[in-house]
Amino acid sequence: MTDAPGKMLIADDNKVNRLLMTRSVELLGHKADVAKNGKVALQMLAQSDYDVLLLDIEMPEMDGFEVLEALNADPALRDIPVIVTSSLEGLENIVRCIELGAADYIPKPVNKVLLNARLGACLERKRLYDEQKRLLRRFATEEVAQDLQTSGFAIGASRTNASILFCDIRNFTVMSENMAPEATIELLNTYYTLMFEAVTSHGGMINLMVGDGLMAIFGAPQPLENAAQCAVSAAQEMLAMIDMLNAERTAAEDPELRVGFGIASGEVVAGYAGTDARATYTCIGKTVNLAARLEAHTKVVDRNVLIDRATYDGLSDPAICTATAPGKFKGFSEETAVFAI
Repeated sequence: MTDAPGKMLIADDNKVNRLLMTRSVELLGHKADVAKNGKVALQMLAQSDYDVLLLDIEMPEMDGFEVLEALNADPALRDIPVIVTSSLEGLENIVRCIELGAADYIPKPVNKVLLNARLGACLERKRLYDEQKRLLRRFATEEVAQDLQTSGFAIGASRTNASILFCDIRNFTVMSENMAPEATIELLNTYYTLMFEAVTSHGGMINLMVGDGLMAIFGAPQPLENAAQCAVSAAQEMLAMIDMLNAERTAAEDPELRVGFGIASGEVVAGYAGTDARATYTCIGKTVNLAARLEAHTKVVDRNVLIDRATYDGLSDPAICTATAPGKFKGFSEETAVFAI
């Protein structure tokens, strides 16, 4: 159990109760803020980080039951441990609080020894929640972390519409043959830094990195209003950043980088693949395969960005595109309309 002090929020409509509870909490070495009803408490929880909520039930404007329901419905607040402190009698009320997500129930007047023990347990619980969140965000993208927090984890997938972007550095294998391994890693890290910025700033997420190639998803797991436009804007931003990077590399007498993008939009099958012990969020389907084929085709037609018809139809300004000869790609029985940017 943790001995570190915590930051508590005390929600109680009775001023005397608030003062006494604040004194009890501070004597135990913790900090405390107060709220005069449930509505104010929710506002304070949304604006600042608290470790434990000490919650009265009978309050004006929004009572304790309503606060528990609101916390349970909010993924950003549902992990805050709540200790209900109430003079409300009846086993059914205690049961209702626990069913609504309360960590504990202490009847008034609050016993200080019991309060100390319950606060310690809740602080340890909060510390474990926070550590789990930190680990999740270290090994998963922000979008996947939010999806797991909102929907929970389950092996399986569903059909959804998204735009898929593939990007690859041209002739990277040849280039890296003349580079020290440390310089190769440094160049890849620079490239990934720029790509992560371009993709995430337009609502997408990097799903796969293999060598100098990567795959980004726009529109899953979190939907986007116009995934096709976001994917194309990310490619354009990345090209602009590559131009700036090449200016520095030219000055340093290093070879320029050239990248190719393939973007396709449509139905994909997205979800968690693997086992309960080890899984990854991924997208598969015809749209994903087409985006990969388009990226490979950029080398054939010597264009930086190639997109399919569905992506073209989603653009706010299709005039930036030029129709090229239709492509006949492996795995596709019919020719595919291809547009270059």
